[in-house]
Amino acid sequence: MSGPEELDERPKPLLRTMVGDVLRRTRQEQGRTLADVASDAKVSMPYLSELERGRKEGSSEVLAAVCDALGLELSDLLGAVRHDLVEHRATVIRLDTVRALRRRDPVRRPSTGRGGDVLLLAA
Repeated sequence: MSGPEELDERPKPLLRTMVGDVLRRTRQEQGRTLADVASDAKVSMPYLSELERGRKEGSSEVLAAVCDALGLELSDLLGAVRHDLVEHRATVIRLDTVRALRRRDPVRRPSTGRGGDVLLLAA
């Protein structure tokens, strides 16, 4: 039986991944390269790449240097991470859950004729 507890089984995001996503997104929005930002932050390009991909946990000193290189306040970085975490918490209903609910509902809806997995997001 499908229920709300099944929806909570999805993996929880890691803070380092969320921070890395915001750093990458900010850098790309600025049209800057990894090499450019790494040079300004005085960190190696491979290390910055690892931070952006969430494979390394940046120390507070490194995060401050990268934020400074991006012209980003630490509070803005954390605010963007918070926003992304709230978005991640939006309810995700899997297609098999929707199908199970439809089997219990006697009203049949017309098929779209398309296959594949579809996710329904509800905020």
